[in-house]
Amino acid sequence: MTKATSPKDAQTRERLGTPTDLGADATRDISAALAGLLADVFALYLKTKNFHWHMSGPHFRDYHLLLDEHSDQIFAMTDPIAERARKIGGPSLRSIGDISRRQRIRDNDADYVSPHGMLAELREDNQTLTGIMREVHDTCESHGDVATTSLLEVWIDETERRTWFLFESTRGAPGAND
Repeated sequence: MTKATSPKDAQTRERLGTPTDLGADATRDISAALAGLLADVFALYLKTKNFHWHMSGPHFRDYHLLLDEHSDQIFAMTDPIAERARKIGGPSLRSIGDISRRQRIRDNDADYVSPHGMLAELREDNQTLTGIMREVHDTCESHGDVATTSLLEVWIDETERRTWFLFESTRGAPGAND
């Protein structure tokens, strides 16, 4: 029996009871892709808040407010991602442990990161997230899930905007390579 038609998959789908015109393979693949994306979004959200809380220096106010705006935008993606997986009959994340097992965006637990180091790291992480979202988009598109691809297109644009702002905030600045 293939994973797509295993008794466990069929039982989970039956228990979740969400009707969809997408097939079992699509539900499995898209839900898994969304769970990974959601883990990365939570990881980036918490890192952005971490840097927001620990920002210092002469541009404190500007950077503090920028990262607060970014974290709000990132957090706003979490519920629609999880609910999209549920709408198509799949599961979503269940715990912090689930997030840590799936996330590809790495945490930063350093005692000190320079302001420019923070912005540069977040710029790279947002770029990484854009690539991850493009991969999820491809998965959804291959299964004809236009609703999820539409959401992803908006989030890709927002993430590219965050990347741009972070890039411009560090361009040519002293200490940009800290």
